Amino acid sequence: MQRARAIFAPEGATWSPTGARFTWPSGATLAFRHLDRDADADGYQGHAYSRVYVEELTQFADPRAVDKLKATLRSAEGAAVGFRATCNPGGPGHAWVKARYIDAGAGRIMREAYLSPFDGARRSLSRLFIPARLTDNPALLANDPDYVARLAQTGSAALVKAWLEGDWNIVEGAFFDAWSVRNVVRPFAVPPDWTRFRAFDWGFAAPFSVGWWCVASDEIPVEGGRIVPRGALVRYREWYGAGGLRLTAEEVAAGILSRESGDRIAYGVADPSIFREDGGPSIGERMRRAGVSFRPADNTRVGKAGAQSGWDQMRARIGGHDGAPMLYVFDTCRDFIRTVPVLQHDPARPEDLDTAAEDHAADEARYACSSRPMAARAVAPDPWRDRWDARRPVNGWKTA
Repeated sequence: MQRARAIFAPEGATWSPTGARFTWPSGATLAFRHLDRDADADGYQGHAYSRVYVEELTQFADPRAVDKLKATLRSAEGAAVGFRATCNPGGPGHAWVKARYIDAGAGRIMREAYLSPFDGARRSLSRLFIPARLTDNPALLANDPDYVARLAQTGSAALVKAWLEGDWNIVEGAFFDAWSVRNVVRPFAVPPDWTRFRAFDWGFAAPFSVGWWCVASDEIPVEGGRIVPRGALVRYREWYGAGGLRLTAEEVAAGILSRESGDRIAYGVADPSIFREDGGPSIGERMRRAGVSFRPADNTRVGKAGAQSGWDQMRARIGGHDGAPMLYVFDTCRDFIRTVPVLQHDPARPEDLDTAAEDHAADEARYACSSRPMAARAVAPDPWRDRWDARRPVNGWKTA
């Protein structure tokens, strides 16, 4: 605020602490406001602004609260309106910000066409990503040459690299830290004798996720000279209900049937919550009547002492054995690839995933992995190791 006063006061702007705003002699105002949840955005309904600025956009786990503010961008007098935001790589909203603004490339104007409901004219809205790196601020580097060294002390090497170079492909603190390009494969013809099944995470207003999986009965070579090992899970198709589709259980069931036509599905697993009855047939029952059956999935997120959870199973499959993953995703499963690798740990419960982020595809994949537990690898007998582990005397020496 001190910096803002230093910039705006010479222009004649006055600061109002009670209204948290600057006002210029022309009547123009710049107000500072709080936005944390959807409910905060609801408080601005009916307002009219020519600019909305959001600081640290990636701190929003999803875009809903921010997008609601765009309804306030209007001008009866015809003033140009626009939305501006700043952010760094990382944070709970990394995935959606990267998909919306970053992936198209720096300096490339992206346009979304729409048909005006009033005059039938075709119009478009545009967005643009403008990167800003440390090297774009030579004055700072010249006057404070130790800044980079201090920055390196604030986080991991991956995070510092993301900050310094603006690298959005680096994920700091990822829950699935073993995920890499090794887990993504180009689509191949799934052998007809492989077991196929589906997993489902329900959502009505929130996104739902349907994943079609198969179990590799034998090793199979894939593009790039790699081998998908026997026993691996392969996610070969997805249907992600993003954008508030608000489909009924029957409509989702019809969409599933149309997409898996010709597949021989051995079984389906889904979030146990869809089987709860509340004064009528459950979502699971309604889908069964529409021709799509599921059984309740193991919904254990975090295992108790000595027990493996669904996340444990999923992480173990992603990492795999000897450099070969036991979980693969076709590169056509774009929403899985967009959301799952960037998910973070829950800050209050590090062994769990942060549910404030877009975790629908991850939950569905967890159900799939829990339905096909990966057996622990057999360890060759070693009498010396076994005796040591049993804390027995070895040649007169006792273990510590």
